Amino acid sequence: MIAGILFILTSQWVFGQAPKPPKKTPALLSQGKKLYEQNCVTCHGSKGDGKGQLGGALKPAPTNFTLPLKEWPITKGEMSKIFDVITKGIPNTSMVKWSQLSEQERWALVYAVVEFAAPRVPTKKK
Repeated sequence: MIAGILFILTSQWVFGQAPKPPKKTPALLSQGKKLYEQNCVTCHGSKGDGKGQLGGALKPAPTNFTLPLKEWPITKGEMSKIFDVITKGIPNTSMVKWSQLSEQERWALVYAVVEFAAPRVPTKKK
């Protein structure tokens, strides 16, 4: 129950109205990958699996971006929520805010981390 209340309070604090994302371009994705290497690899790992050098020691563990988007905790793969987490961090975790990055840089990171996600498996219709 306490975890549920904490999630609700955290969700309300973390998620606001994210600005409209820029168009995904090769240049923006490249920028995001460079920023990821500079700022995120230590915790999230080079493969985006949450197994960076510090990842194993962090509680809760860093998000495993290789999961299908809908399985991502907190954001469920929603672009605006990913942007908000990058911008504001997540209270009571090691996920710090990256608001010092420009809006474009934060969107570039969103596009970069989404690239790690496992492809969605289509369900068969009967």
